[in-house]
Amino acid sequence: MSLTVRQFPCLSDNYGFLVRDGATGRVATIDTPDAEAILAQLDQLGWTLDLILNTHWHPDHAGGNDALKKATGATITGPAEVTRIAPLDRVVRGGDVVMLGETRLDVIDAGGHTLGHIAYHDAADHIAFVGDTLFALGCGRLFEGTPEQMWDSLTRVADLPDDTTVYCAHEYTASNARFALSVDDAPALKARAEAVFAARERGEPTVPTTIAAEKATNPFLRAPLLRPDAASPAHAFAEIRAAKDNFKG
Repeated sequence: MSLTVRQFPCLSDNYGFLVRDGATGRVATIDTPDAEAILAQLDQLGWTLDLILNTHWHPDHAGGNDALKKATGATITGPAEVTRIAPLDRVVRGGDVVMLGETRLDVIDAGGHTLGHIAYHDAADHIAFVGDTLFALGCGRLFEGTPEQMWDSLTRVADLPDDTTVYCAHEYTASNARFALSVDDAPALKARAEAVFAARERGEPTVPTTIAAEKATNPFLRAPLLRPDAASPAHAFAEIRAAKDNFKG
């Protein structure tokens, strides 16, 4: 694999991701949840930051842009919505390509959580950085988009190869598992939930995940199977999303 990924916890439940292209040594951060934590990781690794890649505009994803640019001179790439809180050097949207040295990152339209949310896909290394669109056993709240938009985005992500390693931005998996068990009794989900609860008891991360694991157990991707009487797959998703929004478990 030519892309090295360094994952680390920050803030209350975010993950930071530093990625390094093996051929050139160029380094990017996926989002900027905590500038100080990112700078500490760079110092520990002996890496120099070249590029900031934002997935969406929320402060726990782009709030460290200015501080990191001032500290490192890195250029900032992201969807246009990021300019709501910080300037961008390059605006990208679904279908664009970002190069980190020799690593190609394809930009995927992943709106729904926010209207302009994007994801980054490294097809050569079978890696995707999905921000707050898809979570392990969950998906992001619809703060700005519609169920139809989010379902389309989730479908695009789910259409990536099954062996794609998926880096999502939060450690929400235990709470997601509790909800999933309330709407789905699939044996695969029960087994995965037990593993998730055990991992969290040991203080271990449950991120990254894989496309295959999410297709098999994530209730939002399985929504049409769980709600077969819904008018459409997007309506089925909307029903599951509404249930999660009101879940108290």
